[in-house]
Amino acid sequence: MQKRKLGTELTVFPVGLGCMGMSFAYGGQEEADAIATLHRAVDIGVDFFDTAEVYGPYENEILLGKALKPVRDRVKIATKFGFKISETGKGAERIAGVDSRPEHAKAVAEASLRRLDTDVIDLYYQHRVDPNVPIEDTVGAMAELVKEGKVRALGLSEVSAATLRRAHAVHPIAAVQSEYSLWSRDPEQGVLDVCRELGIGFVPYSPLGRGLLTGAIRKPDELGNDDWRLTLPRFQPEAMDANAKVVATLERFAAEKGVTAAQLALAWVLHQDDFIVPIPGARKIGHLEQNTAAAGIALSETEVAEIGNALSPDKVIGKRYTEAGFALVNG
Repeated sequence: MQKRKLGTELTVFPVGLGCMGMSFAYGGQEEADAIATLHRAVDIGVDFFDTAEVYGPYENEILLGKALKPVRDRVKIATKFGFKISETGKGAERIAGVDSRPEHAKAVAEASLRRLDTDVIDLYYQHRVDPNVPIEDTVGAMAELVKEGKVRALGLSEVSAATLRRAHAVHPIAAVQSEYSLWSRDPEQGVLDVCRELGIGFVPYSPLGRGLLTGAIRKPDELGNDDWRLTLPRFQPEAMDANAKVVATLERFAAEKGVTAAQLALAWVLHQDDFIVPIPGARKIGHLEQNTAAAGIALSETEVAEIGNALSPDKVIGKRYTEAGFALVNG
């Protein structure tokens, strides 16, 4: 399987693994099961793992540190900073705003290195743009971490095209991580073009629509009571009922191709360009194996266009975030 480049620093398998759901937001799972999935990912060639200090908070980085230490020389680990984390509350309740002050970027890197039990972070992202701190100041501090050998490459998440250009002028940005899927295509409004122009990799999170594009989630009550997705507009009963027709269209395309809906959705993302490396989440080994196999699915230009038109965002009911969530994207 031909690998893909994220900037000039990182070369990875075409499909990475988003690890958030193992510890945070989606209900989590038993540590032993999570470690088994992580080890299976390495066995089948996955070498790009995504986490963040806020996932848990902290628990997901600790998990990856424990699971990946024996194979650290074979994998790339990405983590993120940029949120204020309260000492009280549980899970997402502990997120108390953004903080990308230079001193905070450096302090979190040190803490993440300890939790990941490693001497270098392969890709260090600003999780969300902080409107109170110039991007030049934040990236300048991140660049110092590269000079010190604590970080290999820099990334930004949910950033606008204009901010990306400003950041890249301070220090090369290796990757941008933003939500991108058949029915979440905001990056097509400028960010992907800047990535192409400047040689920046693009890492789509939620390439399966937070699970909806798999066809396996049809009703809100199929999720656990503590599942964060229940707060999102697309996971409300009326929206899920309406969007079931769109998902059924994807399932028909997939059946004709002899693949699963999830695999076809990932293949569509992968065919958008060769600098794109999606990071679907997977807590079960079977789902992990299916997702990884999507890298081997060939689609013609006609198929890519037909699938894209049939599942375009204007056919989807409900936004991807609440208004509060949108305040932290495209910064």
